[in-house]
Amino acid sequence: MTEFLSLGLNPALVKALDTLGFDTPTPIQAEAIPHVLAGRDIMGLAQTGTGKTAAFGLPLVHHLLALSGKPAPRTIKSLILAPTRELVNQIAINLRGFAKGTPIKVNCVVGGMSIHAQVKALAHGSDILVATPGRLLDLVKRQAVRLDSAKFLVLDEADQMLDLGFIHALREISRLVGQPRQTLLFSATMPKQMTEIASTYLTDPIRIEVAAPGKAADKITQSVHYVDAKAKPDLLASLIGQAPDSLSLVFTRTKHGAEKLMKGLAGAGFAVGSIHGNKSQGQRDRTLKAFRNGNIRVLVATDVAARGIDIPGVSHVYNYELPEVAENYVHRIGRTARAGAEGEAVALCAPAEFALLRGVEKLMGITVTTAGGERPERAPRFERPGGGKKQRPRGKSGQGKPAQAKRPDGQKAAPARHRKTKARRARYAA
Repeated sequence: MTEFLSLGLNPALVKALDTLGFDTPTPIQAEAIPHVLAGRDIMGLAQTGTGKTAAFGLPLVHHLLALSGKPAPRTIKSLILAPTRELVNQIAINLRGFAKGTPIKVNCVVGGMSIHAQVKALAHGSDILVATPGRLLDLVKRQAVRLDSAKFLVLDEADQMLDLGFIHALREISRLVGQPRQTLLFSATMPKQMTEIASTYLTDPIRIEVAAPGKAADKITQSVHYVDAKAKPDLLASLIGQAPDSLSLVFTRTKHGAEKLMKGLAGAGFAVGSIHGNKSQGQRDRTLKAFRNGNIRVLVATDVAARGIDIPGVSHVYNYELPEVAENYVHRIGRTARAGAEGEAVALCAPAEFALLRGVEKLMGITVTTAGGERPERAPRFERPGGGKKQRPRGKSGQGKPAQAKRPDGQKAAPARHRKTKARRARYAA
């Protein structure tokens, strides 16, 4: 309690933290909170699970407590943007915990939920609005909320928002938010576009980097099983069965793959659920609640859907399929070893995925420990993550380019696409 108090936070906030069991700030919190309290713009680089929400949420609530008066109808005092519905909901839950016992009002808006209910909630004004960019712009166009009254703007998981194509939405929202304002940007990586956003939207920012991009939490034990793709379902079931009472999170690359794997594990007798883009918000919320409560012990997810999972009890993360973007591996395994706990990250690597594993190892500067199978010397030359080899185009002869038609005089005819174009021109001219 005294450590958070020494950072300069409001005593009411520190009391709420003590009730929630927070006693020692994480490195990102200890570095960021004093600068945010001082009114500086922040560009924070930290991996998932390092306590970023409290790093911006606590000083934000502190500032709002110092402001007098309730927000006017359809206005906001501060705005937090996040890439996924789950992350928005998780941030809102955390902020409500921090602000418990205070007049601070936290609202959240996401796609997949009733927009009419959100319009009604926003009508009374919000001290803090947590939102996904797309749904927020829909509400702005309906004149359900104004952003020009906001004095604080937070971009959380900014790199993921760029990956999901929100760059234009971020630019539009930034123009609508009031000035002057304090802007806080948090990201796990710093791609080129992120530098552009930082230089455009932040004023003389303080850069805080508590862990190098690509570095996982220290208490995560990583291992890999080299296995044929067809043998993965049985191997995964065997591994999960070795720790049946643990909470296990399993990652796939596609929505279809997540659902298929979930049904297979359910058929094997596991209490399992899945979350991905084809699930409604209600289905995803119920599944996450059941996972958090321990009613289901295994959760199968895609990268995007799992961005908001903040469950300290997750002890195992299984990469059933390795991600095509190496940074996503770090995000995935960061779902375990939360809040200082220990965790295990297990990858199942098929021959076609070995190049992806090499990319992960290069990013993290490690060699993942082999737990089963034999590590290949090199990746297959033509294989791709989807399986199969790169094929060259073949014609009727079975080799080289497709066979080309000849005219009666023995000369080569024009390619088929050119012949069709000439035929269309002739029809139009007739």
